[in-house]
Amino acid sequence: MTTSASAELSRLLFDGRYKQTHQDIRDLLLDPLFDPREGLTMDEAGKLAYERSRAVHAGLERPREILADPWRLFALAEWPSLVDVSTFSLLMVHYNLAFGTVVEHGARDDVKDLFDELDRLDSFSPYMATELGYGNNVAALRTEAVYDAGTETFVLNTPDALAQKYMSYSGFRDIPKLAVVMARLKADGKDHGVFPFLVRISDGNGLCEGVHAVPCPEKPVQGLDNGLTWFDHVRVPRRHLLHGDMGAFDDRGVFRPASGNQRKRFLRAMSRILPGRLCVSSAATGAGRAGVYIALRYAAQRLTNAPGRNDLPVIEYRSHQLALFTALAKTYAMTLLLNHAKRRFTQEARDTVPSELNHLVSITKALSTWEMTEVVAVCRERCGAQGIFSANRIADYGSLLQGLVTAEGDNQVLLATTAGQIIAQAGDEEPEAVPDPRGRELTDPWFLVSLLRYREAELLRAARAAMADDSGNRTYFDAWNATINLGLDMARTRGARTALECFAAAVDETRDGTARAALAPLAALYGLTEVRRDAGWFLARGALTAGQVDRAAAETEALCARLLPVAGTLVDAFHLSPDLLRAPIAADDYVAAFQERTGAAAPAPVRTAEGS
Repeated sequence: MTTSASAELSRLLFDGRYKQTHQDIRDLLLDPLFDPREGLTMDEAGKLAYERSRAVHAGLERPREILADPWRLFALAEWPSLVDVSTFSLLMVHYNLAFGTVVEHGARDDVKDLFDELDRLDSFSPYMATELGYGNNVAALRTEAVYDAGTETFVLNTPDALAQKYMSYSGFRDIPKLAVVMARLKADGKDHGVFPFLVRISDGNGLCEGVHAVPCPEKPVQGLDNGLTWFDHVRVPRRHLLHGDMGAFDDRGVFRPASGNQRKRFLRAMSRILPGRLCVSSAATGAGRAGVYIALRYAAQRLTNAPGRNDLPVIEYRSHQLALFTALAKTYAMTLLLNHAKRRFTQEARDTVPSELNHLVSITKALSTWEMTEVVAVCRERCGAQGIFSANRIADYGSLLQGLVTAEGDNQVLLATTAGQIIAQAGDEEPEAVPDPRGRELTDPWFLVSLLRYREAELLRAARAAMADDSGNRTYFDAWNATINLGLDMARTRGARTALECFAAAVDETRDGTARAALAPLAALYGLTEVRRDAGWFLARGALTAGQVDRAAAETEALCARLLPVAGTLVDAFHLSPDLLRAPIAADDYVAAFQERTGAAAPAPVRTAEGS
């Protein structure tokens, strides 16, 4: 790969920020501390993740500085999961959700000691929002903090099993924990809604008084101390309330909430969820790129038989190319979509987040984690039995993605909520014209963009009409329930259309000819894959001709043939290496690497009778 092509593709994938934002985090992971450890119990693996998290913390600037630069936070989300899924989870909960909440709502002189404790990572900070009976419906949570004016403390209590905090890290009692707990603030007989509190869960010698925790069942790969946690009238000092600009105590010791309703204050209290969704997407796209990198390197070496020969690399088969090159196209598309969302977030995110930004981030989170789940599954399957081993990473990435689909808002619920908000907006824009397919090439990304834009607009128009239909005796729920799947399809199409627009724009702005020659067919493959999902819909509306639909499969095959000689160029821009991933099948000689990992000696050469 030429240096200029490498630099250009890297610039696109890392938004021109690799050296200053990503490289030192990546290089930390080369430390032998991150070498694979086999045969560990789940508890041992979990304790190792805490040790690794401390090492990352020690090797970088302080968390408060990382939070001040969202690009740096997103990079921290992207790399550690490639070598330890659990370390990523710990770092993101501590840095973004928990300490990020403290920075935004508790940066006060009276809590400086607690602020510094978390900044130094003297204590880890679990984030306790989700409850067993309410899942992601945090607005309905029932853990309560009742203010006792006589002692100037809150009494934190879990009223019943439904309100137990669920999945937060409370199982290891010998690790100091200072949690951010979301609880319903009650004072002077009034319920003021959900606020964050700092609560000491464990001091390194066991759980603190009134705090109870039991471990959740084991889950694949991530050996962390997820648990059920509940509180029995735990006294929390008043200063531990992270009220920020959402309210305060007056001179007489009376709590005064800020103006606005409880929902507005709740959304402000949960402000770290939005950047958290971009962190989740960063981890997802990172895992997708690593999975494709490993699978393609293995495919270039794994020999198979073919008519007339028995030493053909499996990547030479068009069936293998279609699977892996489509996966590669999706990783590029989702990376470019995510970069677009990150830029918008860093430019526009304020105390009040614009609705369009919220929609973009939510759609990006849902689409990227779903797409990378599929990508990793395809890569695992195309690696055969080797894809099953944790040593080769891809199976672990699959477990990571399963968690990311749910994290920071379950994808289906998140996308449905976003779709509902988009549908409810005023819709007086001009109808999107049917694209004229005559004379258009199926490998032209901008033609494919126009098709997706048209489909998105038509689905949105149909959804708004369905919601506005007042015939019959329908409740609002009846109307939404009949529209929800249409809305989901519309929101997903918006994400794919935006991703393809970013992809097509990247091709147009690519300055290096070699990089452009590699990128152009990849963009076309992504767009054509998306359009083929709904080819019948486009055909029925005259947006595609019958001939185009008939040729789509052959065009896809031809794109694979164009991508075969440049696939290495495309993955080399990921800044991955066998030394970093330590996956035997990604090594330059996967057979020797697998032998070394298993401890098997190479077999002695077969001796013939003549040589005996």
